[in-house]
Amino acid sequence: MVNLDVNPAPVPQQPKYSQLLWGVAGVGGLAILLSVLNANAVLLLPEAVLMPLRWAGLGLFGYYGYRRNHLTTWIVVSMFVGAALGHDFPEFSKNLKVLSDIFIRLIKTIIAPLLIGTLVVGIAGHSDMKQVGRLGWKSLLYFEVVTTIALFVGLAAINLSQAGAGIEQSAAMIADGIPKVKEQNWQEIVLHTFPENIAKSIANGEVLQIVVFSILFAIGLSQVKSRYKVTMLNALESMSEVMFKFTNVIMYMAPFAVGGAIAYTLAEMGFGVLLNLLKLLLTLYGALLAFIFLVLLPIALIARVPLKKFVAAIAEPVSLAFATASSESALPKAMKAMEAIGVPRKIVSFVMPTGYSFNLDGTTLYLALAAIFVAQAAKVDLPFSTQLIMVFTLMLTSKGVAGVARASLVILSGTIASFNLPDWPIAVILGIDALMDMGRTSVNVIGNCLATVVIARWEGEFDDNFDPAKAAALEEAEIGH
Repeated sequence: MVNLDVNPAPVPQQPKYSQLLWGVAGVGGLAILLSVLNANAVLLLPEAVLMPLRWAGLGLFGYYGYRRNHLTTWIVVSMFVGAALGHDFPEFSKNLKVLSDIFIRLIKTIIAPLLIGTLVVGIAGHSDMKQVGRLGWKSLLYFEVVTTIALFVGLAAINLSQAGAGIEQSAAMIADGIPKVKEQNWQEIVLHTFPENIAKSIANGEVLQIVVFSILFAIGLSQVKSRYKVTMLNALESMSEVMFKFTNVIMYMAPFAVGGAIAYTLAEMGFGVLLNLLKLLLTLYGALLAFIFLVLLPIALIARVPLKKFVAAIAEPVSLAFATASSESALPKAMKAMEAIGVPRKIVSFVMPTGYSFNLDGTTLYLALAAIFVAQAAKVDLPFSTQLIMVFTLMLTSKGVAGVARASLVILSGTIASFNLPDWPIAVILGIDALMDMGRTSVNVIGNCLATVVIARWEGEFDDNFDPAKAAALEEAEIGH
């Protein structure tokens, strides 16, 4: 029978988040503007007015996160909540660092088995060992070119801004907590690349040593009899899959960890430190943004990277890296995200861990900038040739520090000692290093994610039509069988 109803049932409408987001932005933006004006004595308002306004905006933002029901959104919401807690309840917020510490500890338990599993399967399970060699030299060539460009961006930024000029030494700037390290020669740096005990390397979180062990183990495994090889590969592939699922479980704690980290940082330092060292912060973040838009973006366009898919894929790992200031927290999610946009696992498992030691774009840029900042603060006029020697030394000594929060200070302290520069300016950097670490670690993650896509495209194996939902369904079907 023909249905003559001219008013069919209405199609259910998708929830509209844009109006809610505009409301969040309006209330939150007004609260931030009034807080800034109040802090600078432009418009004096009682805290009894500002605090309810801030928390009203956060309440709307929290409701927006509830409606969106997405982990990345909740991470962003928790960053703002953490900032408000750190500002409004500093004594309470100083106890929240334990949340981020627990999260990073749990993430560190994933790193070694994930790297070993994915690298060994990616290399030993590869039918074409020549391609493994190609991946190696292409990756290292790409890493060295991009990190060298990052050095020059950092040099240009600090020489242009002269952020260290005019800083005077004072007793308040001399911090006992500055890490002391002995100078290393090139033989010790090379020797440190190779593990003497894989259990010790795992315990100490030595990413580069784990990578070297995994590559050598995979080469050995590729040469054994087929039945032994298949058994080992199946075991390691199963371990990798379990570690990815383990990561999904741990990620439920990410919003709490992010909020705790931000709350602790602001409770310890306050917003005032942003005003005192604003020039140095702006120099670093300006240089990082310039590097992203003038270097990484053109590389992405040349490699025909699908930018919309890429940005959506890296949003979550970059948010984690920014909030926790640790690349390790983002590694499992970043690897899975690159697979989800069409990079084969064999390339992700090789390029991403290697990049964590050799492709530290943000850290390299920061070290170049910080080293010259120390010289400027100490009123030491370094010729350009000496600046180049210093930053190339830093590029060599920085390998393998990406996974450790604020390890760059150790590298910086050891390197400036070899150039007879004083270490008191590092105490100035120490005051805002947590905020600087957030930016440089985020760029490290962005650079490594981009590197995997570039190498996959270079190898002709990037799948532009990859459907992650279909791939997940096939994977579930295989597990069911």
